[in-house]
Amino acid sequence: MPDFRRFFAPGGTFFFTLVTYDRRPIFRAETPRALLRSAMLAQRQRRPFEMPGIVLLPEHLHCLWTLPSGDADFSTRWRKIKEDFTRSFLAAGGAEYSVSVGQRRKGLCGVWQQRFWEHTIRDEDDFGQCLDYVHYNPVKHGYVRCAHDWPWSSFHDWVRRGVYAPDWCCFCRPPDRPRPVFTDIEERVGE
Repeated sequence: MPDFRRFFAPGGTFFFTLVTYDRRPIFRAETPRALLRSAMLAQRQRRPFEMPGIVLLPEHLHCLWTLPSGDADFSTRWRKIKEDFTRSFLAAGGAEYSVSVGQRRKGLCGVWQQRFWEHTIRDEDDFGQCLDYVHYNPVKHGYVRCAHDWPWSSFHDWVRRGVYAPDWCCFCRPPDRPRPVFTDIEERVGE
């Protein structure tokens, strides 16, 4: 059995990946996207964190969080977000996949994978590489040809701030640019 260990860095910045149960594409629809946004905003009110980057795809999401100084409790935040989302998703008519009797006894249901993947950001270069990975992810998975075409991403905020050019890694205008290489992150995330 795997031995999951988390590195808790108070006030740190973290990269996360969360996946729906059985990679079910529940975030294709507007209602689940709105419910997730609501759950995240509610949790930010109760337990503040900054979210400098996010991308929401049909069956998973990647995001970056920075926690307040002295606070390293990202696990409680994610548990509460997943619980709040699941409760409201099921109340709104969303369906869950069936889970085993043992999983049900543990209080699990078929909406999210049980755990999440986390990486502690080491420095500015690591932050930049993770942010690029977040914004390139819809292109990587073939949903769009260019990062600017994916509406459920913080990419547009970073363009407005002048950090990214609007045509960053853009394949819709000639000449086609080579695909960015994210080997280190891809190996860590397992995508």
